[in-house]
Amino acid sequence: MARGKLRIYLGAAPGVGKTYAMLSEAHRRVERGTDCVVACVEHHHRPRTEVMLHGLEQLERRELEYRGTAFTEMDVDAVLTRRPEVALVDELAHTNVPGSRNDKRWQDVEELLAAGINVISTVNIQHLESLGDVVESITGVRQRETVPDEVVRRADQIELVDMSPEALRRRMAHGNIYKPDKVNAALSNYFRPGNLTALRELALLWVADRVDAYLTEYRSEHQVSTIWGSRERIVVGLTGGPEGRTLIRRAARLAEKGAGGEVHAVYISRSDGLTAASPKELAVQRTLVEDLGGSFHQVVGDDIPDALLDFSRGVNATQIVLGVSRRRSWQYVFGPGVGATVARDSGPDLDVHLITHDEAGKGRGLPVNRRARLGRSRLIAGWLAGLGGPVLLAWLLSGVFPDVGLANDMLLFLTVTVAAALLGGLLPALASAVAGSLLLNWYFTPPVHTLTIADPKNIVAIAIFVGVAVSVASVVDLAARRTHQAARLRAEAEILSFLAGNVLRGETSLEALLERVRETFSMESAALLERESDVTPWTCAGSVGPHPCATPEAADVDVPVGDHMALALTGRVPPAEDRRVLAAFAAQAAVVLDRQRLQHEAAHAKELAEANRIRTALLAAVSHDLRTPLAGIKASVTSLRSDDVEWSEEDHAELLAAIEEGADRLDLLVGNLLDMSRLQTGTVTPMIRETDVDEVIPMAVGGVPEGSVELNIPETLPMVAVDRGLMERSVANIVENAVKYSPVDTPVLVSASAIANRVEVRVVDRGPGVPDEAKDSIFEPFQRYGDAPRGAGVGLGLAVARGFAEAIGGTLHAEDTPGGGLTMVLSLPRAADSRPLPEPDAPMTPAS
Repeated sequence: MARGKLRIYLGAAPGVGKTYAMLSEAHRRVERGTDCVVACVEHHHRPRTEVMLHGLEQLERRELEYRGTAFTEMDVDAVLTRRPEVALVDELAHTNVPGSRNDKRWQDVEELLAAGINVISTVNIQHLESLGDVVESITGVRQRETVPDEVVRRADQIELVDMSPEALRRRMAHGNIYKPDKVNAALSNYFRPGNLTALRELALLWVADRVDAYLTEYRSEHQVSTIWGSRERIVVGLTGGPEGRTLIRRAARLAEKGAGGEVHAVYISRSDGLTAASPKELAVQRTLVEDLGGSFHQVVGDDIPDALLDFSRGVNATQIVLGVSRRRSWQYVFGPGVGATVARDSGPDLDVHLITHDEAGKGRGLPVNRRARLGRSRLIAGWLAGLGGPVLLAWLLSGVFPDVGLANDMLLFLTVTVAAALLGGLLPALASAVAGSLLLNWYFTPPVHTLTIADPKNIVAIAIFVGVAVSVASVVDLAARRTHQAARLRAEAEILSFLAGNVLRGETSLEALLERVRETFSMESAALLERESDVTPWTCAGSVGPHPCATPEAADVDVPVGDHMALALTGRVPPAEDRRVLAAFAAQAAVVLDRQRLQHEAAHAKELAEANRIRTALLAAVSHDLRTPLAGIKASVTSLRSDDVEWSEEDHAELLAAIEEGADRLDLLVGNLLDMSRLQTGTVTPMIRETDVDEVIPMAVGGVPEGSVELNIPETLPMVAVDRGLMERSVANIVENAVKYSPVDTPVLVSASAIANRVEVRVVDRGPGVPDEAKDSIFEPFQRYGDAPRGAGVGLGLAVARGFAEAIGGTLHAEDTPGGGLTMVLSLPRAADSRPLPEPDAPMTPAS
C-alpha cells in the first residue's frame, strides 16, 4: 500500500490563518470531487473559521475523561474505518489527553499516512523541537507542545502562511484571534512587534532551507551547472597552511553580511597522495569552520583550480575566498598561480576574493615521503652501477678512449652517478660519486696514479663534480621514489575505486571479483572458501584459475574473512604492503557472496509470492467471477425447462438473452485468463504485418453497447507494423474497461493521431479517474481499482492489453483526462514504408 502524502501549512504565530487556509484548500478539493473529511479542526470559536467548516464532512471525535473533565480528541479508528482520500488534522504538535491511542497528534498522523490516507495539517514555527530554546529566548515562553523537525521535513508539501506583524496585531485588536478580555495582555506580551518579527524571520529561514534542499535536488536531477545565486555561499580554498584560519574568519564575516549565508571550506589533495598538508593544521581548521557554522570538505583533484571551481559550482557558490600565494617572486615564472587562474576562469557569476596574510610570499616547502621502497632487483642494479660503473668507465677512458679531456671525463662519471641514482636510489649514487671522484683523481688529474693534485683548478673541478653528483643524485632519487610511490598509490586507488563502485552497486559477480584479484596480484588461482563451523570441512563458494586450493592451509596466501571464511590464493607470496588491498578484496568477496545468495532467495520468494497471489486470485475468480455468470445461465435454463410456468414470448426472449450474456461474459473471462497465461509463459508469438488503424479499431469496439463509443479515426493515418489480432484484443480490452467506468450518458472517445514515427490511439473516458500513484498498479493482473463490483471481471483486462501492446512493440500508459476521467494512450510503431502524413491543413475525416 502506497504511503499517503502530507501537506503542512506552517505559520510564524497563532492567528496568521493556517486553519483557514487548510479549510479553503479542503473546499477546493471537494469541488473537484475529492473525498475529503475533517478529522480534527480546532477553530477556537473564531467565527470566520467556523463558517469554513460548513459544507465539509466532519467525523465524530472521541470523548475522553481526564481528572474529572471531559475532553475530545481525534478518533483515529474512525478515520481509518472511513478511509477518506484526504483527512484534515489541525495542530500537528498537539499533545493528546492521557488514555488516547498515541501521546502526540503527529503520531496519529503517521498512522493515517501509513494507511495510505493523505493528510493536510497545520503547525506553528515555535512548535518545532529544534527551535524551542530560540523561541523561549525571544518570547520568554517555553513551548510545552513540540513536534520533531524530521516529521515536518518529511512532508511532501510545506506552505508558509505569512502575515506582517502589523496586520496580525490588527487582527488581534479586532478580536479575530482571542476573546476581547485577552487581547490587551496578548498584545503586550507574546504579540509584541519585535517578537512577531523574530518569529516571522525564523519561519522564513526554516522554509528557505527546505526550498534550498528542493533546489539542490532539482539542479542535480536536471544537471544544471550554472550558478543560481539564490543565497550567498562562500567557498574557502585551503592549502593546509596556517593562513587558512585567517581565510575562514574572513569568509565567515562575509557570510554574516547576507542573511542565510553559508561557508564551505575545502581542501584539495592530489590524487597521487605525494603532497599533503599537515593533518594537525587541517584538523584545527576543520574545528574552526564548524564552530563558525560552516562545513569542511576534502576533495581529490590533480588540477587544483579546476577542482576548486567544480566544487564551487557543485554547491552553487557565489563567492570564493583564497589567500595570496605563498610562492616567492621568482616562482611565478612557472605559472600564474592558483588564485590568478581561479579568478580568470571563474566567470561572471562567481566572485573571487584574494586575502592577504602573514605567510604571503614566504615560500612553501613540500613534504617528502621517503617511505617508498624500490625493491631488491633495483637496489642490486643500483649498487652495481654505482660501484662497478665508475671502474668500468675508468678502464674504458684510460685504455680504449684515451685523451678525451678532463671535462668530458667528469661529465661521463656524472652520467654514471645519475644512472646509479635512477636504479638504486641515493646511497648507490653517493658511492658512485665518491668512487668517481677518486678514479678521476688517480687516472685523469695530473700527476696521474697519485692522489695529489698539482693544479688548483683541478681541485675545484673535482669538488664541483662531487657537489653536482650528490645534488643530482638526491634529486633523481627523490623523483624515482615519488614515481614509484605514485604508481603504487594510483594502482591501489583504482582497485579501491573498483570495489567501492562496481561491487557496492552490485555490478560484479563473485567470479568476476575473484578474477580481478587473480589478475591484479598475478596469481594462478583464487578461491573463496567457507565452512559452517570450526570442525566442518571447507567448501568452495567460488573460484577462478586452474587447480584452486581446497583449504586455506594449501594456499600460498590466505586472507581470513571472519571465523569461517577465507580468500585463498596460489601462485606466489605477495609483499606485506599488499595485504591491505587483499583484505579489502576478501571482505568485498564475502559481501558479493551474501548479496548473490540474498538475491537468489529474494527472486525465489518473489516467484513463490507471485505464484501464490495469482493462484489466490484465480481461485477467487473461479469461485465468484466465473460462477456468477454460470449461476445466471443455470437459472435461466432451469426456468425455461420448468413445466410449472408458462413463459410469454417476451420472458422467453429475456431468458435467452440472459443466457447469451452470461455465456459472453464467461467467454471473455476465460479468454483473458488464457491470454494472461500465455503472456506469463512467454508463448505469445506476434505476426507483425502492415495494418491500417482505421480497419482494426472499429472491429475492436464491436463488443460494447451501441452508442457507448465515439470514433475519431482519420483515414489518412499511416500504417502501423503490428499483429492485427493482438492489437484488436488490446484495444478491445481498453475500450471495454473505459465503457465500464464511464457515465452512461457520456460515450467513450476513441481517437488516433500520428506523432513522429509512432501512431497513438487514445481512449478517453469521463469516469472517476485514477490518482497518479495508482496509474501503474491498474495494469497488474487481478487488480480492480476503487469500488468496482465483484462481477465486473477478474481484473485482467488492462494487464492483458499492456502485455499484448508490448508484445507487438508498442506501449500502453494512463493519463489524466482534462476535466476529469482517464485517458489510455496506446502507442504503436509506424510501418517503415507507410504512406506520408497529410498536409497540416488537410481535413480529418472521422470514421463512420
